[in-house]
Amino acid sequence: MQTWAKIVVIVVGVVAVAGFGAYEVVTSTAAPDPCAGTTVSNTTASVETPEPTALASTFSGAVHSSRSSDTAGTTGRAHVAAGSTIQVVAAENFWGSLVSQLGGNRTSVLSIVTDPNADPHEYEANTSDAQAIANAQYVIVNGVGYDDWALQLISAANTPNQVVLNVGDLNGVSVTGGIVTGNPHMWYNPVYVNRTVAAMYSNLVSIQPPSTAYFQANYAALNASLGSLYARANEIRDQFAGAIVASTESIFVYLANYTHLDLVSPPAFMEAIAEGNDPPAQSVVQFQCQLESGKVRVLVYNEQTVTPITTNMKAIAASNNVTIVGVTETIQPPNVPFQVWMNAEYLQLENALNANALGQ
Repeated sequence: MQTWAKIVVIVVGVVAVAGFGAYEVVTSTAAPDPCAGTTVSNTTASVETPEPTALASTFSGAVHSSRSSDTAGTTGRAHVAAGSTIQVVAAENFWGSLVSQLGGNRTSVLSIVTDPNADPHEYEANTSDAQAIANAQYVIVNGVGYDDWALQLISAANTPNQVVLNVGDLNGVSVTGGIVTGNPHMWYNPVYVNRTVAAMYSNLVSIQPPSTAYFQANYAALNASLGSLYARANEIRDQFAGAIVASTESIFVYLANYTHLDLVSPPAFMEAIAEGNDPPAQSVVQFQCQLESGKVRVLVYNEQTVTPITTNMKAIAASNNVTIVGVTETIQPPNVPFQVWMNAEYLQLENALNANALGQ
């Protein structure tokens, strides 16, 4: 049911004309339709990524040779003796989960941002965070403006020989890159995850060379697990490429591009919500019209950036039979591995697309 009412106002003026018993009737035109001219087609530029089938082959369990700690996006040259535990701090738990699986019992990993009910963009560091980062031999930050607080703590601590992996720098993602190449939600891009895991492995080997064989075994196991995860992304691409979907936030841009789904949400809307700003009025109207068009099959809803506007869009989607898929920025529940969390979201998306295709 359309929520925009088309109001036709008929103004009847009775005008007495001297010498005549005539009437002049004046009728206004219909009020402009805010959805007129709205198109439901791809509005989001895609980012170049390998085909899903090509990516799957990189998760074959083959182990990359050890590289020096000057890997792109990495600084520092810490060395930890055999038998000692590497102290690792990850700014967010999605990267913390992956490095923990690689490091196993040779590492002690602290993930700082873990609350699935809070917006990570708004996290404020405390003295405990500062102390943990100062004492760490290895720190992993997302970068791209997502966790500047962590970069500030690293700079303030200035810990000698500390190894820092900046995932944004590693993947060539910059805050000036817009909604695609400046999008900080890199853990939703399978290609970037693959590259980041490889860098983590190389960093751990460089920090503690005597544990290389141990890290290699863990790396092979993690690659196999991620291969199974991204096989589901390949399934989504193979079955639903071109399906029209929407998202309240830019968190879904990478995965939509990877699976070849047609993400139509106004980029200005998604980017503003991601940054905690009010989206332009025109983008709000356009988004609402898209959801009311009957063409959008799924709305991906970021449950950690809830605002009155996104809540309203969710309600509009529901009233127009658009299936809603909730996602989070941090691992939910917090105690499960990265792959379990991400697979559950993939499965929910796949089921929503399938149910919609069947008209259920």
